[in-house]
Amino acid sequence: MKLINDLYTVMNSAPHPAGFIIAIVFKPDHIIYTGHFPGHPVTPGVVQLQLVHELLEEELDQKLKLNNISQCKFLKVLNPLETRQLEVHIDITSVEEHLHVKAWGENDGQIFFKLQAVYQFLT
Repeated sequence: MKLINDLYTVMNSAPHPAGFIIAIVFKPDHIIYTGHFPGHPVTPGVVQLQLVHELLEEELDQKLKLNNISQCKFLKVLNPLETRQLEVHIDITSVEEHLHVKAWGENDGQIFFKLQAVYQFLT
């Protein structure tokens, strides 16, 4: 199940020399937050990883497979009631059929997560 246009929507996207900067807005009334956690919604870490994956696929217009994660840090709780918007930075280095990705999510100078991962194009 795709989360894009369901849990979050893309406000805008801008290329930069190494990749993309994508502004998204969370929908705090999404069903995922009723169980995680009632009265204090938190965007699960796995959801943050999935949104990077989906944004990459959307920007590149290619299906991708996550091969490995070399580093992943969740630095701040991402509560959609407190942080509705997130700016997702994605830097890409291509090595043959693999994409080496550095991504992070921030709002107002606060970094919520950092990711270093390798993706592969699916044909």
